[in-house]
Amino acid sequence: MNQAPILFEDNENDQKSAGQEAVAYAEVLVTLPFGDVFDYRYHLNLPLQLGSIVQIPFGKRTLYGVVSALKSATNTPPNKIKDVMSVIKWCALKEQDLAFLKWMSDYTMIPKGLVLKMFLSAPAAFEPEKPLYAYKISEGFSGPLTDKQRLAIKWFNGKSKAYSSSEIQKGAGVSAAIVKGALDKGALTLVPFSTVFQNPDADFLKMTYSPEQGEVVKSLSHAVSAQRYEAILVDGVTGSGKTEVYFEAIAQALREGRQSVVLLPEISLTPQWLERFEKRFGTEPVGWHSQMTPAQRRKAWQRIAKGEAPVIVGARSALMLPYPNLGLIIVDEEHETSYKQEESATYHARDMAVARAYHLEIPIVLVSATPSLESYVNAKEGKYTFLKLPHRHGGATLPSLEIVDMRSHDKKATQGELHFMSTKLRSALVEAVSKGEQALLFLNRRGYAPLTLCRGCGERLECPHCTAWLVQHKSIERLQCHHCGFVAKRPKTCPKCEEEDSFIACGPGVERIAEEVKALLPEARLLIMASDAFETTAELVSAIEHIQQGEVDVIIGTQMMAKGHHFPKLTLVGVIDADLGLSGGDLRACEKTYQLLQQVSGRCGRAEKKGHVLLQTYYPDHPVLQALVANDKGTFIEQEMLMRKTAEMPPYTRLAALICSSQDQQLVEQWVRALGRNAPRIEGVEVLGPAQAPMAILRRYHRWRFLIRAPKNYPLQKYLKSWLATLEVPRQIKLQIDIDPISFM
Repeated sequence: MNQAPILFEDNENDQKSAGQEAVAYAEVLVTLPFGDVFDYRYHLNLPLQLGSIVQIPFGKRTLYGVVSALKSATNTPPNKIKDVMSVIKWCALKEQDLAFLKWMSDYTMIPKGLVLKMFLSAPAAFEPEKPLYAYKISEGFSGPLTDKQRLAIKWFNGKSKAYSSSEIQKGAGVSAAIVKGALDKGALTLVPFSTVFQNPDADFLKMTYSPEQGEVVKSLSHAVSAQRYEAILVDGVTGSGKTEVYFEAIAQALREGRQSVVLLPEISLTPQWLERFEKRFGTEPVGWHSQMTPAQRRKAWQRIAKGEAPVIVGARSALMLPYPNLGLIIVDEEHETSYKQEESATYHARDMAVARAYHLEIPIVLVSATPSLESYVNAKEGKYTFLKLPHRHGGATLPSLEIVDMRSHDKKATQGELHFMSTKLRSALVEAVSKGEQALLFLNRRGYAPLTLCRGCGERLECPHCTAWLVQHKSIERLQCHHCGFVAKRPKTCPKCEEEDSFIACGPGVERIAEEVKALLPEARLLIMASDAFETTAELVSAIEHIQQGEVDVIIGTQMMAKGHHFPKLTLVGVIDADLGLSGGDLRACEKTYQLLQQVSGRCGRAEKKGHVLLQTYYPDHPVLQALVANDKGTFIEQEMLMRKTAEMPPYTRLAALICSSQDQQLVEQWVRALGRNAPRIEGVEVLGPAQAPMAILRRYHRWRFLIRAPKNYPLQKYLKSWLATLEVPRQIKLQIDIDPISFM
């Protein structure tokens, strides 16, 4: 590790008399939600450096923190100064990490302590490791055993090495108690055990590339070898081999002994991605995401911090880890809004990844079939290197797209039953299944119906804790709020007009589409792919395997099916509601819709058979849909850029949002109005609000918003700090600062 030397301002006057130990002082940043540092005393025999991770007493607690400065004197009274308890010798933050930490805090206005908490997200990694043991056959044992214990011992026949209890249980089909019983009787012996991890091999599989891919590979490999900051945008159509191309950049980093981190927007992308990675490099990378167990996180964090993990793949939090030798950052599907964390600490992982690459002086590769407008403008202005893959790999062609005008569609076409699929889509679906091909019906709406309505009085069933309708889930016979998780049974009597059995489901969700498909194709094998359809990653992996093996005829999926997946037999995509998302007051509504529909369209026709996409819409002349059908991304982007520029919206200006919330409705309204009156009047800075948020109540909290717009290079954070300093925030009010907001709800 490249560590900063131990520096002191002046330790000449701090040397104690003969026989006494010399001490000095460290400024320590702790993992709490504020930016102040605290002085601690330490003895000079402790190997402290800038960036050292230390264990310290804090009030009645013991915390971990990071040394941000070393000095020979302190203003803290001697009776209040506390001592550093210990220092972690095998891990520390580099100077570049400390600089990035400060920059991220200044930019996002997240307290430095919370940014540090992201870095030190597995404190259990600093605790002494418990020794691991494995089981092996005891030589010369001849005592009595039960039948199942003999089964466990028999499993060892021909095996010379030691095995973990879980391996024996799985291999012999016995329980942990049986293994322990065999140990207690002396048939098995415990031996020390250490896990040996296989590192990815850069040359495990030799790849061949098309001339088009080869040029991009050459550029990426050169950027890795140059070991300097460079932001690269790879814009490749769906199926162009973007993943395999950036794998070569990872291979180059491996050859040079440097770490790589790959960010993925959703865990649903991980199974197929891991399969492709293992095929290329011979083993899986180290993972980092929310579904890992505490033990898995501890071990992964240790391997990463020690430099023993050459390649890491994970969600946005994987960016905030203490890499000792990071040489490459890759952000896959860089346009995805899920890279924006909106709970607790608010930041955009893509933008922070660019900043971290800059501070570490390493390349970053942003990858997408539909780049964000922000990245596109940066590439056009020369801030990013722009690389393109305009054709599908291996002879596959892009699917044909067709608009289905739903204005003439009769939903009650058959015996009064509601049909949400047009006649054209129903016919295409029947034809695809009859040919043994697969179809994807796309609707970005979970559950059975988004609204439950009383046909007697029009009463809508709403969440009692949020400004949101309750979504009907027929599979579990419940109404559910998708914002706070509230669950209720559907009432038999309307609470307003008291009419019995008057509630009807309005609109379709994926469950309702599945019901319609089942009526149309009773023998077809259906699978719903939605985030709430799987409790574990293993269930998701199993579902994807069923699709890959051709055991599913029709997939009914939400946005989790829109990107990253490769199913060779999939030839038809039917978009149930192409208009969903085109309205709602979001400045990025058209951009998001274009990206989503382009991505989901790209799931079909990825092998030898050409794909076809049907877009059901009530607005067939909408520019987004016309651009999709014409495959004219360039014109759409230029029109969107012109619209944003004319409206003075990002990426040509800057936005920030203040979200103020409280369970006390009157208090929060009074406070935001007082805050609004205090807003500094600065030329070029526009403050919109206060106004009730569109999602006016969320999890029982009443919400108000400000939106602040300023010129692109204006120091918006400085303005906000000055403004917020004019009024104390009551403890009953939550204030969230969102720099570069994505959501306006």
